[in-house]
Amino acid sequence: MGKRTDRKADTAPHADAYWRTGPDGSVIEIPHMLLGFLETGTCLGTPLTDTGRGTFALSGTPVTDLEALQQMELPDHETAIEVPIGKEIRPV
Repeated sequence: MGKRTDRKADTAPHADAYWRTGPDGSVIEIPHMLLGFLETGTCLGTPLTDTGRGTFALSGTPVTDLEALQQMELPDHETAIEVPIGKEIRPV
């Protein structure tokens, strides 16, 4: 697995950066354990698909702001997408 951790871009509500899996940069894979870094009471506002390899695939709007991408210092095989953060709702 890579060393990537959760990253936030100043211009995005929330940006996740990890392995690019889709041809247009809108789909990435993140390790299951990365979800443990979400703030309590929040969730990712996009569907997660379990890949069966210890990662989730998720999609979002590709980050195209060059300054934000330069700050993230991503390797060539990675990209960043914007993902909304939702509020966790638990049944009572």
